[in-house]
Amino acid sequence: MNETASELQLFESLKPELTSFCYRMLGSIDDADDAVQETFIRVWQNWSTFRQESSSKTWIYRIASNLCMDKLRQAKRRVRPVDLFAPAASIDVPRETLPDSAWIWPAPDFSDSPEDRLIRKDTLQLCFITLFQMLPPRQRAVLILKDVFEWSSKEIAETLGMSPAAVNSALQRARETMEREKLQSDELDMMQAEPDRELLSRYVEAFEQFDIQALVSLFHEEGRLSMPPFAMWVQGQDDLSKFFTLTRGHCEGSRFLPVTANGGYPAFAQYVPSGEEPCLVPWGIHIVVMKDKRIHHSQIFIHSKLFSRFGLPERIDR
Repeated sequence: MNETASELQLFESLKPELTSFCYRMLGSIDDADDAVQETFIRVWQNWSTFRQESSSKTWIYRIASNLCMDKLRQAKRRVRPVDLFAPAASIDVPRETLPDSAWIWPAPDFSDSPEDRLIRKDTLQLCFITLFQMLPPRQRAVLILKDVFEWSSKEIAETLGMSPAAVNSALQRARETMEREKLQSDELDMMQAEPDRELLSRYVEAFEQFDIQALVSLFHEEGRLSMPPFAMWVQGQDDLSKFFTLTRGHCEGSRFLPVTANGGYPAFAQYVPSGEEPCLVPWGIHIVVMKDKRIHHSQIFIHSKLFSRFGLPERIDR
């Protein structure tokens, strides 16, 4: 096998876990894909200069880590609407949006390999990705490499250009921040529970029939719904009922396709009627957080690139 073929094979074998590393770092699957692609370009351009002073895997992760940290230094922290704003005081059609770069976005499964799926899949859940964004870039990289990928302090030091002592210090600070933020996260334990498949089935049925009463009854009294990139989010059964009534014209006639997101969590792709053609077109990816057999938070992610990244069709028949 020639050197170029060996290089390609090595990179392809690392690509799923490298993508999951970059996604945890950046909170966006688009940005993660871009970082992995740029890593490949730099690996290909600089392979002849690699002197094997560390392992090739460490060297590749050094390039990816530096790219991610460079991106993070130039960007604001990604959040969800519920982390940034109060719930809507009056219910209206949502209009105000923030750039895609403002939000946490869901991700499809990165690999069909059982080994890759077992790499701390709980740390791929949306509430955990949100917690990662609380950390400074270098602390974030240290924590992910240590507590998710289970690297040694020596390997992390070589990757990030730090001393092992500096790695351990950064790790301690990162863990303290994560523990403090976890105590304030009301969704972390809910996402770790086994999904209630029967409740999800009722959610899809009520939404596809657009039975507002049945749909709202599935939510907790203070249940919530958010829709990035829209800044507005809705809380409480009364406001949810008003919101669904207001958006009936857009959502009535929707169909859902099942997918999995963020480490195998069940999700649904919503298609809505096209105003011009006799078909249904992509609208949003629903990820539903459940508690005590009711819906705590329905997160609907509206992003033009998500459907193709999830391998979903561009349109479906009515």
